[in-house]
Amino acid sequence: MKRAYLLLMIVLTLSACEQINTSTNEDNTAVVVGDTNAKDSKNTEISLSIKGDLSKVPTEFLAQNQSDLSAWDSETAYKMCAEALSGYYKAIWNGSDIDLDTYIDNENLKQYTQKKVSSQYDLFLKNKLTYNQVTGVDIDARQVEYVGGDKSFYYLKLDARVHKDIGNFAETTEFLVQNLNGKLVIVDWYTSSKDSYDSTVRGEIQTINNPDIWNNSEWVSTMN
Repeated sequence: MKRAYLLLMIVLTLSACEQINTSTNEDNTAVVVGDTNAKDSKNTEISLSIKGDLSKVPTEFLAQNQSDLSAWDSETAYKMCAEALSGYYKAIWNGSDIDLDTYIDNENLKQYTQKKVSSQYDLFLKNKLTYNQVTGVDIDARQVEYVGGDKSFYYLKLDARVHKDIGNFAETTEFLVQNLNGKLVIVDWYTSSKDSYDSTVRGEIQTINNPDIWNNSEWVSTMN
């Protein structure tokens, strides 16, 4: 009898362990991020989506190291881009303020982004579309890639679903992020949807992989 009882307890314990190990939580999906160039690749996991209020996200996005970008900065880079993107949609539809200094250091990119925000809001206002305001933004990471080297950077491809008073729409935006004196900053930002401001001004089907592009004065002059 004792042996039968002991055997039953062992079976129940193993069954419980198997359930714990194989169970998944669909609301807590993660993406693995790795260094595609480094010899010793380090992987980390970040949440695939950010939903709801982003006001509690830190407004200063510090890197793990003072001078170098690392694979451990993935989550911070993701949260920064998600907050910037959410703020952008509220700025162009609701007329809300967006502090670009929080996310961007390069003056050329900053001026271009400010012009993009102003142009989009003025267009929506002119066409009497601003009554239908943004109520929330859900942001999912389609791709997060750490590119090593002398000028290491993160490439992020984010899918945003913008919820409005009436209806919603989706867009994909690409970001490049670098470490500037211990702080993460966005060094490029491109929304690829048809008829978007970026597609119209910069051109459609762009390859976003140059973290120095906004330091190229000749190229920047074509944006004006």
